[in-house]
Amino acid sequence: MLEVLTGTGLAVAAGLNAYVPLLALGLAGRFLDVVQLPAGWAWLENEWVLGVIAVLLVIELVADKVPVVDTINDWLQTIVRPASGGIVFGTGATSETAAVSDPGAFLESGDWVPVVIGVVIALLVHLAKMAIRPAANALTAGAAAPVLSAAEDAGALLLSVLALVIPVLVVVTLIGAVVIVVLALRRARRRRQSVAPI
Repeated sequence: MLEVLTGTGLAVAAGLNAYVPLLALGLAGRFLDVVQLPAGWAWLENEWVLGVIAVLLVIELVADKVPVVDTINDWLQTIVRPASGGIVFGTGATSETAAVSDPGAFLESGDWVPVVIGVVIALLVHLAKMAIRPAANALTAGAAAPVLSAAEDAGALLLSVLALVIPVLVVVTLIGAVVIVVLALRRARRRRQSVAPI
């Protein structure tokens, strides 16, 4: 059960920022004895892979905070974030993942299921982010981009750390995030209705 919570937290984080959970998982696997990556995912610990992920993270951190560029970045990330979600869920939720040398055997074995679950979770989070960002930028003349991006980055980092250290808190954090979003949407709707001309 804890493995599923770990995978879920990492996949949700990947939907917000593809590189934060990949980097967190790779660094944890490389430097922490408590995190043992499955053999099929050990490449995440490679220093070159970690370096490339770090560079991509810096690019993402900058691009996601600029209005209009953030929307273009979101379109480009439509493949990357779900793929990252599949990788981190597959890594976090399985204690043993075989390298795919025979695709037929891989499909029959069911090893692909955690990867698909991670892809779906990250894609849903990513699509929600893509829907909210342009509207928020339009309503605030672009001022929302850096604020929302910073909040998403912080959320991705928090979820990644919790997923690796205290997976049970992932559930509490996700419930809290949903409550905050619902309350913010209701508040925005009430504010819009009070300002609307009669």
